Amino acid sequence: MEIMQVEGPMVCTRRVDGLRDIGMRVLRDSAGNQVVAVDPVGARPGNWVFTSSGSAARYAAGDFRILTDLTVAGIIDFWDADTGQ
Repeated sequence: MEIMQVEGPMVCTRRVDGLRDIGMRVLRDSAGNQVVAVDPVGARPGNWVFTSSGSAARYAAGDFRILTDLTVAGIIDFWDADTGQ
């Protein structure tokens, strides 16, 4: 799992069937890189989230048929990004 920050939604008008019914978010990782994750929990821009990756991401999405290798697994209620606590 990794802690990331939500930058915003990703809107795609055409998707493969395995991504058709799930929201997607653009996240920024600790190195400042942008990544895309599916979001079954409804994270908003600015939220800190933890993610699940690899084959576990499909389980975290709630439906193993969803084609993903990165899923927002939860929204962090409190975490000090400056101290890492």
